[in-house]
Amino acid sequence: MTQSTAQNPIRTDAIIVGAGPVGLFAVFELGLNDIKCHLIDILDRPGGQCAELYPEKPIYDIPAIPVCTGTELTEKLLEQIKPFHPVFHFGQMAEKLEKTAEGKWRVSTDMGTVVEAGILIIAAGGGSFMPKRPPIKGIEAFEGKSVFYAVRKMEQFRGKKIVIAGGGDSALDWVVNLQPIAKHVTLVHRRDEFRAAPDTVLKMRSLVAEGVMDLKIANLTALNGENGQLREVMLTEEGKPPHALACDNLLAFYGLTMKLGPVANFGINLHENLIPVDTATFETGTPTIFAIGDINSYPGKMKLILSGFHEAALMAKKAFVYVHPDRRYRFQYTTSSSDLQSKLGVADAAE
Repeated sequence: MTQSTAQNPIRTDAIIVGAGPVGLFAVFELGLNDIKCHLIDILDRPGGQCAELYPEKPIYDIPAIPVCTGTELTEKLLEQIKPFHPVFHFGQMAEKLEKTAEGKWRVSTDMGTVVEAGILIIAAGGGSFMPKRPPIKGIEAFEGKSVFYAVRKMEQFRGKKIVIAGGGDSALDWVVNLQPIAKHVTLVHRRDEFRAAPDTVLKMRSLVAEGVMDLKIANLTALNGENGQLREVMLTEEGKPPHALACDNLLAFYGLTMKLGPVANFGINLHENLIPVDTATFETGTPTIFAIGDINSYPGKMKLILSGFHEAALMAKKAFVYVHPDRRYRFQYTTSSSDLQSKLGVADAAE
């Protein structure tokens, strides 16, 4: 895709900030109403909290699905929205919101992507996931230069000596993915137990056994380098004095925390860091901006995924009026509407 700029933005019908379950289902409801979507999410994959915080944790309150994991729910939602060809911008934070001279919303991300649309849907859960900074003095001087909390371009680590810190899925996934292209990878974790998927842990241990990477059961205590470039990290292992480990880059995966982030600066009315909405449409106090899911607030609000699905359906009805002002909204059932079945690619099967 050609790099977008303020002078040459991506244009679409709707921008969805947040690609968790509610944001994904919004694609479905908007798609039924002939509304095309681009989604922006700070994570490197769809699914929001489901994918990042409890991918294997069972969920019991999705209608008609007695039990499923966060990963399974995300996969089913992605399959459901395939007919509508949504475009995802992962690993990017929606950083700036502007109104154009034509009355559109222009969202710019921290990676330079610029998207314009007639409506904006905020489905960011409790806010943006922000990486937890390791408690190491002076780490700020290295951030974005040789210390990173996410991998956006694998190539920048080719031929480098990398230390990866953490014991969850992100840390172990990147150990396995970067080991073939890095000069050397060392995984550092405070204990010899991991929260990652068992298969990934097994792959990591196999690489260690083959001698192509190292595993250190230790704590990171300090960073040494100049002008933002790491030279070495200091490790403390049980029963040993602190010692240095030479490296070019540190990838720290110490978990995530929730913050409202730049959404707080979008000029939208907030109440206790949540966005009040009209429950008939889930529109905010700013026309053409909607908020669905855990980020919104209204009397009787229940922070459930199924509540967010309901909100997405009513939001899409009002969004249709803005996106297609020359057309009359017609309520239809997917079970009986040949038009909706055609959009879903199931018209032949329904006959």
